[in-house]
Amino acid sequence: MDASRHIVGLGGAGDTPEQTERLFRYALGLAQKDRPRLLIVPTATAEHDDDIVMYLERFARLADPTVLRTFPWPPADLRSCGLVQGAVWVGGGNTANMLAIWRVHGIDQLLSEAWEAGVVLFGASAGMICWFEAGVTDSFGPQLDGLRDGLGLLAGSACPHYDGEELRRPRYRELVDGGFPPGFAADDGVGLHFEGTELVEVVTCRPGASGYRVGVEGEERLSTREL
Repeated sequence: MDASRHIVGLGGAGDTPEQTERLFRYALGLAQKDRPRLLIVPTATAEHDDDIVMYLERFARLADPTVLRTFPWPPADLRSCGLVQGAVWVGGGNTANMLAIWRVHGIDQLLSEAWEAGVVLFGASAGMICWFEAGVTDSFGPQLDGLRDGLGLLAGSACPHYDGEELRRPRYRELVDGGFPPGFAADDGVGLHFEGTELVEVVTCRPGASGYRVGVEGEERLSTREL
C-alpha cells in the first residue's frame, strides 16, 4: 500500500448539497491542506458553462479551484497546471468521449503523473469509472454497456449509481457473468477510497448506502462508514 497516492471514486451525489459536501470534504481532506489547490476537469459534459459554474460554487468554500478546459485547446502549461494541484476533480457525463479527448491531448498521462506525485484524484460517475480498467457506462446509450479502456490506474471494473439507476445493478451482474472484469460498485453518495491500488475505506453521506465488491460469485456488501 502506498499512502501517498489517493483515489476516491464516488458512486454519485448525495440526496442534498449538504450531504454531497461531506464527500467533497472527505476527499479534499486527503490533500492535507486547509484550502488545497483543486483542478476541476469538466470534460465529460463538454465543458458546459452551467456545470463549470456549479462546480466552482460548490468547491469555493473548500478549496482554491481552477478549471481545465480543452476547448478551443488545452493550456500551454498543461503539465505544470496539473502537478501544482493538491487534488483533481473529474465530473460526470460521457466517459468514452472524455477519455478520447484526454488521450488526444495527453491529459491521461498528466493525471497518471499527478497521481504518482501525490495529487488526490476524485470524481463521481464518469469521474469514478475513469480510474479503473473498465466500467459500466451510458456513454453509448441508456441501455448501459461495458467500457474496457479506462485509465487503468486501478485494476478491474467499476459501476456507479448502483442504487440510483434501475438498470445499473442487473446490467453490471450480466456483464460480469459474461466475462467482464469483476470490480466495485457504489451507491449514490458513497465513496471508495483507494490508497495506492488498495481499497482502504468505503464512506457514505447517505444512511444505508454502501459499496460492493462484485464478481462472478455474486456481490459482497462492504463495510461502510457514514460521514
